[in-house]
Amino acid sequence: MYVKFCIWVSFDFITIVIIIIIRVEKLAKSGAKMVIISNSSRRSSITMDKMKSLGFDPSLFVGAITSGELTHQNLQRRDDAWFAALGRSCIHMTWSDRGLISLEGLDLEVVQNVEDAEFILAHGSEALGHPSGAACPMKLEELESILERCAAKNIPMVVANPDFVTVEARALRVMPGTLAAKYEELGGEVKWMGKPDKIIYKAAMAMAGVDAASDSIAVGDSLHHDIKGANAAGIQSVFITGGIHATELGLGSFGEIADSSSVQALASKYNAYPSYVLPGFTW
Repeated sequence: MYVKFCIWVSFDFITIVIIIIIRVEKLAKSGAKMVIISNSSRRSSITMDKMKSLGFDPSLFVGAITSGELTHQNLQRRDDAWFAALGRSCIHMTWSDRGLISLEGLDLEVVQNVEDAEFILAHGSEALGHPSGAACPMKLEELESILERCAAKNIPMVVANPDFVTVEARALRVMPGTLAAKYEELGGEVKWMGKPDKIIYKAAMAMAGVDAASDSIAVGDSLHHDIKGANAAGIQSVFITGGIHATELGLGSFGEIADSSSVQALASKYNAYPSYVLPGFTW
């Protein structure tokens, strides 16, 4: 199999980052173009800085595209009819401990009263943005209460990080995707700006200058986000079993081969079907 373009999605298993660095270098030398896609609510430049801090050579990649970057670009350009109709006043759900998300250059008015809001912008799940630019820490239940009032007003939401949870220090942290899912349950309209929506895959392909889906392949460890997104975009995919699904697959160590029937059952559970399956990111 030969591909011209590889969408390299962000992995959670940072403990094997040295192995991945070696594989990425070999892949780059083979002539494949690589773009990192991530559901981070931050701008792409921050993701590239993080990759450099982990030991990756940024020149090996065409670039990175994040959910936060897509959100920022669409809110700024507003050349899409859906975004053009949003208005300028928003309820901003953001981070506190993880660091604020800047709205500079977007010409938005952050409001705290639902009655004054035209849409919800969900960058984080820890705080409510203040008109001054500060953040007021809030519990998840408090943010969900605000969503109930927003749903009653029937205003749309833009979610800049579709992940439901992430793992930090062996504990699960709720991410903005959980708020978005809750809002849909309440009957609210949500614009999902990252995996598994095909929008982020198409943006990555455009960045690499690749038109044909047959020339592309996505590599990732999340069936719901990475593989399902590749399915939606119509491109091939490689499912890495030694990532976030390792426990579900009964794997105890990196490199262990997953039982094929277990992989098939898990793929059916998530309605996400990979083209290829590997125990780890190898080339």
